[in-house]
Parts: sequence; C-alpha cells; structure tokens
Amino acid sequence: MMRKILLLLAGLLIAGVGTSAMAEDIPLGPGDVIRVNVYGSQDLTLETRISEAGIISYPLIGEVKVGGMSTSQAERKIADLLKKGGYLVNPQVNILVTTPQSQMISVLGQVYKPGRYPLDGKRNVADVIALAGGVNPDGGDTLTIVHSENGKVTRTLVDIYSVTHNGDTSELPLVTANDVIYVERSLRFYIYGEVQRPGMYKLERGTTVLQALSVGGGLTTRGTERGLKVKRRDAEGVLQEIDVKKEDLLQADDVVYVKESWF
Repeated sequence: MMRKILLLLAGLLIAGVGTSAMAEDIPLGPGDVIRVNVYGSQDLTLETRISEAGIISYPLIGEVKVGGMSTSQAERKIADLLKKGGYLVNPQVNILVTTPQSQMISVLGQVYKPGRYPLDGKRNVADVIALAGGVNPDGGDTLTIVHSENGKVTRTLVDIYSVTHNGDTSELPLVTANDVIYVERSLRFYIYGEVQRPGMYKLERGTTVLQALSVGGGLTTRGTERGLKVKRRDAEGVLQEIDVKKEDLLQADDVVYVKESWF
C-alpha cells in the first residue's frame, strides 16, 4: 500500500501540483549568498553573503538592506539606488541566490535521505519528501509538520493516505522555512503460533485478521482458524486477550495467536 502512495505522490510531482513545484520569489535572509549582475556593467558584478542584519555592501552605493525582500524587490532597490546616484541611466539588475541558507527545511524520519534542504519556492509536503528521496520501506502513511513562529511551536499531523486516495491535492499542506517534516514509522502487528511465517509485519490500513493470516503465509498443517486470539492493550495500557473473527480489523501492535488443532 505504501508503494502505491509513493507512486501517487510521484505522479503529483511530475504533473505539477498547482504551482507548488515552481520556484517563486522567496524572501532573502541572513546567510544567503547572492550574485548580483548589472547588464552591461561587468565591474558591478558581485557575489556576497547577506549579513545577520540583512545587509550587503555593494559597489558605489555602499550598504543595502535586502533581508526580507524577494529577489525582484532587491533588484529594483539596487537599480533605483544606482539610478538616483547618477551612476547608470537605466540599470538592469539581476540577482541569483547561489547558496540559500535562510530558507531551509528539515526532512527527518523514515525517508531515504534525511537532512536539511533549501526551500526555493512555494512547496508542499509531497515536494519536500521528494527532495529527501521519498519514503523508505519502514515509513508509514502519516507525517508531522513542526512549525515554529514567534516562539510558538505547532505540530500538524498529515494523513498522506487520505489525501492521495480522495484525489483532492489541495489538501496537501504547504511548508515554510525552518519547518521540520517528520515521516512516521509504519504501524506494525505481530503474528505467531501455527503460521508459516510468524513475525512482525507492517499494518496496512484496513487489515483484517484473515488478511493477517495470509501475510503470515497461511496456517501450518497443524494450525486452525478456530479460537483465534488477539492480544491487545486497552486504553490504560493493560494487555488483554480477546476473541476475534476473521473479518475483524486489526489495530496497531496487535498480536495474533493461531492455535494448534487437536483434530
């Protein structure tokens, strides 16, 4: 099931979900390295790092505050200063962010390449998971977005399964600079007793007891479907043993026990 979800996410990215996969004007910030070019004025080419105060030092016009501006806004500001200073009549300024540092996002948990990645435009969670190589085989179908703003931390749980299966891609949340995306580990269940392959398995959504028996390779020659038992923790964390039917749904961390037939 998770493989299907990943393929759906990949399809959304290839198709270009809305405009989220397109780079847009994003604010410049401290630590960003930018390259400033002025058409026809090679001597005004400059590659520099934006200071903690959001300032760069530019030839002829001195210190320029560009922090918090988009690249297009910073281009217009430098062009205006060059023009007002009488240095150029109609300067054409272009700014390229060569090393983004202020607009970064962290992708952690069950992905192939966890780490920090530059946020080069408006992105949703599917975009940034793709940057991290996608969800690995241990990944579940939910993730958490941790967002910090003005000292307040919020956590948003995203159900990837629901989003990808209802076809409404507008529900894919957007992420912002310094967010942390954590892909949760998949839920598991256990099966032991008289089955061919006892052990721990990923709990896919909607898995029944009968399907669990199939995942475990089916019954051994001594196994029976009569008297199936599941060990499950209640709301207080106490382990209970309950009788189940083959069509009953399993829950996370359930332990299915298959008895030996006496006949």
